[in-house]
Amino acid sequence: MTTQVLMPKIGFSMEEGRVAEWLLPDGAEVKQGQPLYSMESDKSVQEIESPASGRLKILAPAGESYHVGHVLAEIE
Repeated sequence: MTTQVLMPKIGFSMEEGRVAEWLLPDGAEVKQGQPLYSMESDKSVQEIESPASGRLKILAPAGESYHVGHVLAEIE
């Protein structure tokens, strides 16, 4: 089963965020709750945790901004 990693909405007015850096390489084995990437929003930078365990497939490169709900990666 594949789990999508989506750009989260952190804060009421947030519409987009920037993937500052992936903390794991494409293809890495991840565990649920493990930090996946750091995200910059209008007011903060924070690490976002993995929603599932499995193999990480990065779909959105770091350094770009994405709208809330955009698929950033998949975990299989």
